[in-house]
Amino acid sequence: MRVYQPIRSTALALAFWIAMSTPLQADEVTRYVPEGAFIAQSVVVPAGYETIYISGLLPPQNNQAGPVGSTARYGGGTEAQAELVFKRLEEALAVQNLGLGDVVMMRVYLAGDPAQGGAMDFAGMMAAYKRYFGTPTQPNKPARATMQVAGLVGGPGPLIEVEAQAVRRPK
Repeated sequence: MRVYQPIRSTALALAFWIAMSTPLQADEVTRYVPEGAFIAQSVVVPAGYETIYISGLLPPQNNQAGPVGSTARYGGGTEAQAELVFKRLEEALAVQNLGLGDVVMMRVYLAGDPAQGGAMDFAGMMAAYKRYFGTPTQPNKPARATMQVAGLVGGPGPLIEVEAQAVRRPK
């Protein structure tokens, strides 16, 4: 029997060490953001959080004088339209008593910009994005996918649509 005693003690010590080194279930949303990245590579949401889905948001037609189907009718180029869309996202979240920091996943759809030869204006979208995410006042960054699409609802004028998922801490 004595031969097995060290093995049993070692096994118990190993089990104790594993149990103690495994983090307890976190009650906070955790985001892994690589150094210098503007989006989270991954976001972990603990069990019990409520998920809020925000439907695709387009820029509003704020310039009725602009020609039908023009980017001017929707606020201008991609950066200007993205600014309007991120404001709309902020408003949609506020209705749910949430803020941009609660967004954990975002999908950005960019239509080809005529001013960019039909290519998506990723730099323009990012310029607006950086004013809302990863700032000193709102440091959280969501996981995100960005893609160019053939077109968006509303004709050739809108250049960006954003949908998002946010989470709320359990009560």
